[in-house]
Amino acid sequence: MRLIFGLVLILGIGLAGFAVYMAKGYMGTYQAELARERAARAAIVPTVDVYVVTREIKYGERVTVEDLRAVKWPETAIPEGTFHTMEEIFPEGEAKYRTAVRTIEKDEAVMQSKLTETGQIAGITSRLQPGMRAFTIDVDASTGVSGFLRPGHRVDVYWSGQSQNQEVTKLIDSGIDVIAIDQSANEERESARVARTVTVQITPQQVASLAQAQATGRLSLSLVGNNDDTLATAIEVDQNRLLGIVEQQRVEVEQERVCTIRTRRGAEVVEIPITCTN
Repeated sequence: MRLIFGLVLILGIGLAGFAVYMAKGYMGTYQAELARERAARAAIVPTVDVYVVTREIKYGERVTVEDLRAVKWPETAIPEGTFHTMEEIFPEGEAKYRTAVRTIEKDEAVMQSKLTETGQIAGITSRLQPGMRAFTIDVDASTGVSGFLRPGHRVDVYWSGQSQNQEVTKLIDSGIDVIAIDQSANEERESARVARTVTVQITPQQVASLAQAQATGRLSLSLVGNNDDTLATAIEVDQNRLLGIVEQQRVEVEQERVCTIRTRRGAEVVEIPITCTN
């Protein structure tokens, strides 16, 4: 009897230990799953709706309602100038299309910088900022950077002409925006082409300066690098500076004036110094 009681006691203790072990394993698994779920929930990034295009759209093509769809975009990585509602893209009562001024790839976010205003076509008028004017400069291969200019580039403008009876070259404008080459405002020309005209975006005061400069001399353009934020200072080169000729300054020494009067003493004429009155 005692033997049976002992066996039952040992079996009960074993079962109790096994139950504790299983409960402990279950609790550990539950806590691990709970920790993973909390970590996954913390890793979820808040999103907002951003409109993208449903097809590739090239320069000059219209963008309509059918070309757009909303996608979830990470709230902390939204490109500047994107649209979050269809009403932002096509306000009520306005035309239901815009025009692409640059190529937009399929599923790329639509940004204000890549579209004209509603109802506009792609051209220089869509690129002009408020208060700015378009001005055209005549160029050739040497003055127009050998055809490497594109709309969107920035240039310095130099004037060459006659000043004080000698040839002078002078910087007259720095870092101005190019908005068209010949009759095209497309930034995505694939090959270099020698242009005949370059259209820039400048203020009315700059228009007057460039118009006067173009009428009285020759304008040349110098391409500014994309990452160059420096503005060129006043630059002027004449023939003497170009050839290293140092102009000698003339020093004129004014001779002291001497005033006299003549008087006759008998047969002799005598000059007598006096104070000059004027």
